[in-house]
Amino acid sequence: MKLRFLGSGTSTGNPEIGCTCEVCTSADPKDWRFRASALIESEGKHILIDCGPDFRMQMLEAFQTDPFEKLTGVLITHEHYDHVGGLDDLRTFCRKGAFVDIFAKEDVTEAIQNRIPYVFREHKYPGVPNLRLTSVEDKPFSIEGIEVIPIRLMHGNLPIFGYRIGKLAYLTDLKTIPEEEYAKLQNLDVLVINALRKEPHISHETLDDALRNIKRIRPRRAYLTHISHSFGLHEEMQKQLPATVFIAYDGLEVYV
Repeated sequence: MKLRFLGSGTSTGNPEIGCTCEVCTSADPKDWRFRASALIESEGKHILIDCGPDFRMQMLEAFQTDPFEKLTGVLITHEHYDHVGGLDDLRTFCRKGAFVDIFAKEDVTEAIQNRIPYVFREHKYPGVPNLRLTSVEDKPFSIEGIEVIPIRLMHGNLPIFGYRIGKLAYLTDLKTIPEEEYAKLQNLDVLVINALRKEPHISHETLDDALRNIKRIRPRRAYLTHISHSFGLHEEMQKQLPATVFIAYDGLEVYV
């Protein structure tokens, strides 16, 4: 199984518009981050996790090395715009009558329908994406034979989902993990987890929070994502991390 980080940044992306800090003005491409999203390839199938406003540019870059025709499914963690703002661009995968399956909590599928109602009308405008929404609960489900285990997370006061596929878990935008969910995160080869910045935030983990969770979950490798410009320069921060913890960057491919 291969995981490609399509984006590793927070809701504003890096650089932030108008900011002149050392991260936003860095010449290192690892400091330039699209909004957080990932693409999993397994058994010839492609599963997208989140579809933010940078999706078009992310896929143009990804297709340079790995073009594919069918998107097997899309897992949505929550309804915030930086995670669903690119859904209209899924039309690329809906040619010749094809559709794309979207999996999310029921409140999220409802929010998607309200946000882009033209996609779900009986008489659609020609060219809009053909999306099929499936509400999922807190129990395993399958996408064309690939088992997905939802992980309940708290994004501040907002309940959201992370997802586990095989020995990979992808957890973004969390502030806390409910105690009973840690049992679902045992024996991981790869853990992806958000680490917004060093300073406290109302709804996101800090770097120290993420490191504490990594120490408790004990994956073989961990990758930090959903990173803001306040996190620090990629190369300098990587030197301060444990040997098995890595800062994700856009375009990074990880094999599980």
